[in-house]
Amino acid sequence: MLFASRCLVLPGLFFKPINMKKLFFISAVVLITMASCGSHQKKILIYASSDIGVDNTQKNITVTEGTTHHEKELDFSGSDPVALNIQSPSGKFTLDATDDGLYIANLKNDTVVGSYQHVGAEGNSKITQEQLKHQLDSLQLLITGQNINAANKNYFIPPGKIVKINTSGTTKIFGPYTPIPASFDAGSVAEVYKFYTNKEVRDIIDKLTPMTIYKEEPKK
Repeated sequence: MLFASRCLVLPGLFFKPINMKKLFFISAVVLITMASCGSHQKKILIYASSDIGVDNTQKNITVTEGTTHHEKELDFSGSDPVALNIQSPSGKFTLDATDDGLYIANLKNDTVVGSYQHVGAEGNSKITQEQLKHQLDSLQLLITGQNINAANKNYFIPPGKIVKINTSGTTKIFGPYTPIPASFDAGSVAEVYKFYTNKEVRDIIDKLTPMTIYKEEPKK
């Protein structure tokens, strides 16, 4: 059985986000351009569930309890490692960015997962039940932290952790609760990534799983 879709590529599902009324987007879509190869630069994208307080040094971060998704991008130049001092409801801790590149720091109370997206690579408008089953299996592996590695360009970021994404020139990041628009043109950027909270992915799996069950059409 075939299902209509807009180029369904996991984990960058086209599915509409859930509980949108609870969300207030700050930098929901982040376009990040790394500096030329001759300079040193670190960019850290912070995800949190509350306002993100940052001092003048950009190295002392404060977050509180909350249910609304927030993002903030921090820029650092120079070759020295960057240490972020975090004050959160779970306590004080430090997150380190040692090498040049783009990082995501997860200060939410839910794990954040995501991967590189082959946006525009194919124009398929149909997907079979078997293909959907395979993609849902891939999502299940993603939210449990299985088969995660640099070669696959997928990421599993637990609460209170920081992960390096890449060192590419121009990178487009679609954060949690932000779908990739059907009109998005990926030709102007080097790489595109989509990230979700684990709760988002579980909701997607629950909603799409019934579509994988074959139902025999009644005889006429």
